[in-house]
Order: sequence, then C-alpha cells, then structure tokens
Amino acid sequence: QVHLVESGGGLVQPGGSLRLSCAASGSISDINAMGWYRQAPGKQRELVAAITRYDSTNYADSVKGRFTISRANAKNTVHLQMNSLKPEDTAVYYCNAEYGSSFPLDAWGQGTLVTVSS
Repeated sequence: QVHLVESGGGLVQPGGSLRLSCAASGSISDINAMGWYRQAPGKQRELVAAITRYDSTNYADSVKGRFTISRANAKNTVHLQMNSLKPEDTAVYYCNAEYGSSFPLDAWGQGTLVTVSS
C-alpha cells in the first residue's frame, strides 16, 4: 500500500504563488505515477498535473505555463509549484499515486484547501 500526506495549502491573493507537497510512504517502489487533482465546490474532481516514474509530465490546459510538478527526495515526494494563481484555482487539492503493475491501484491524500482571493 501507499500512504500520502499533503501540505502547503492556504489563502493567497490573485497573482500569488503557493507550493504544495506530497510525501509518499509504504510501497513507493511500486508507484507508477503521482499527480495532483482538484475539486472546486459543485464541480467534479479534475486532473491538474501528473508526473510518471520516468519524469514525464502532463498538465491540464488551464494550468499550463503557471503550474509545475516535480519530484524530489528519492522520488517519494512530489511538489506542485503554483504561480500566477487565479480565483478559479480555488479548490481542495488532492495528491494521487497510481501504484502496482498488473492491476494498478490508486492512493489518495486527505486533501489540502487552496483559496485564491483578495
């Protein structure tokens, strides 16, 4: 199993920056990819950014050029650097890890709230 712990959410003004972190523990060698999803009130959860074990990245169109996902600490920590934040980025952000080979499973963090408001 994989356990995820997120940190770094909070309140920021429009145009500001925040950095989210997600630390994985457990069967980290089985992790295929990690990513960040977000869910705004009344909306479905959506993919924000993801990074594979080979450091290939993928971003939602709405955050391209503003957000950067990266891995560190022997690949068991993922960061999401968020710049030029907009009010529409307000949401609960969830860390996700896909792990396993034959039948991949998903692990989720508890979520961290990001509020972009003046």
